[in-house]
Amino acid sequence: MMLAVKKIAFAYRDTSLLKSIDLSVEKGELLVIVGPNGAGKSTLLSLLAKEIPPQEGKIEFKGKALSQWNDMALARHKAKFSQEHNPRIGLLVKDIVLMGRYPYFGSVPSEKDLDIVDEVMKKTDVFTFKNRPYNSLSGGEKQRVHLARVLAQLQNNHTEKLAFFDEPLNNLDVRHQHHILEEIKSFVKLGNAALVVLHDLNLAAEFADKVLLMKKGTIAAYGKPEHIFTVEIIKKAYDFPCAVCPNPITKKPLIVFGKKIHSSLLQL
Repeated sequence: MMLAVKKIAFAYRDTSLLKSIDLSVEKGELLVIVGPNGAGKSTLLSLLAKEIPPQEGKIEFKGKALSQWNDMALARHKAKFSQEHNPRIGLLVKDIVLMGRYPYFGSVPSEKDLDIVDEVMKKTDVFTFKNRPYNSLSGGEKQRVHLARVLAQLQNNHTEKLAFFDEPLNNLDVRHQHHILEEIKSFVKLGNAALVVLHDLNLAAEFADKVLLMKKGTIAAYGKPEHIFTVEIIKKAYDFPCAVCPNPITKKPLIVFGKKIHSSLLQL
């Protein structure tokens, strides 16, 4: 078991943000977390990435309590992409990506570190502007730079690595959205695991091995996409009408939202 979560809970002041969350992630698995705004998705990711401690319950990573992991050792086994970045970073693109290699060298990066930086920049399509100032980039380009940084951090000899991605597709065009998810999927297929927060249910249906649907800090549904993405479950979670039908190409669930959807269409 890569990650095991048992009855975790978290509250801020008098507001409960997470309640009795149970889940598990195996190696080779891509878990996509979805749900309406305020469902607790980002808070859950922060707890699982050891950024904040749970107030109740247990989190185990590779059979060991997450709280017992040394931060430096943990940095070689897991990495997180977050939406919160300093908007004004006075560095070049390649220097931002090199930050992902900090757990592996002291004052000077090795040739291997530099090669890895080049490799992940090519994968995320930022290599051509590696010498440009980070602040000169568009929002989508900055997004891909930080994705490259996360991938650089996870390029090592350790097996069964774990990656967290909090809304990694914001500001990306459709080509780069699919490309990034394909890269994450390739990473997972190597025997690693990833947890990804998405808003696009159709992308979740296409790429996820499992889906965790959250609402108001609780698990509304958890399982394979075809079991989660049904009209009844989606309408209850989002309080909005939808239709679900098979994708004509992949046969995965295809979700369409709209108030004018005829009731006869609301079936898989």
